[in-house]
Amino acid sequence: MFVQVAPSILSADFAELRQAVQSLENAGADAIHIDVMDGHFVPNLTMGPPIIAALRKYTKLPFDVHLMIERPENSLLAYRQAGADHITVHVEACTHLQRTLGMIRESGAQAGVALNPATSEQVLDYIVDDVDLVLVMTVNPGFGGQVFLPAMIEKIKRVREVLAKHGRRFVPIEVDGGITPSTAASCMSAGASILVAGSYVFSANTMAQAISSLRGK
Repeated sequence: MFVQVAPSILSADFAELRQAVQSLENAGADAIHIDVMDGHFVPNLTMGPPIIAALRKYTKLPFDVHLMIERPENSLLAYRQAGADHITVHVEACTHLQRTLGMIRESGAQAGVALNPATSEQVLDYIVDDVDLVLVMTVNPGFGGQVFLPAMIEKIKRVREVLAKHGRRFVPIEVDGGITPSTAASCMSAGASILVAGSYVFSANTMAQAISSLRGK
């Protein structure tokens, strides 16, 4: 199965973000994962539309923007205009999830839905036709460098089963948190096809080597 690697710039040196996205493109990344945190939905604060817009001109890679924020529907257009190609929102942060996913698609971006570790995959039964991507959090969101939660392997399998049941087995499953070559292999075997890795990629001797090893090469 073909797997994509979308390194998270949450683990980059924030003073060198321009160089980071250019280096990731040169190293063979498939997309740039951008973690947006508001200090409310998760206990951390990162970046918003101005930084995304500033980076957009320095790479042709898709921007995979993960909104870990309250009331994401209020700022979707700003992230799309800043350069987001994929916008993922959390089930737990959306009062009207189906409507929010529709707004993302109407903006021209692909719509993703994220599930925290304790959130059941059964919610997908109600919005499965409205998503272009499902993000399974393999750690509790908010900080990089956390340890992978093994129970999420079975959850990835269950997400794949829900998608298949509704005739949407080609919808990609993304995983985020504690991704290394060993956990990546387990996630891919369970049905994941997009790997988000931050700490592993940015702490490696070379980004290209890290990205290749995540693909099992």
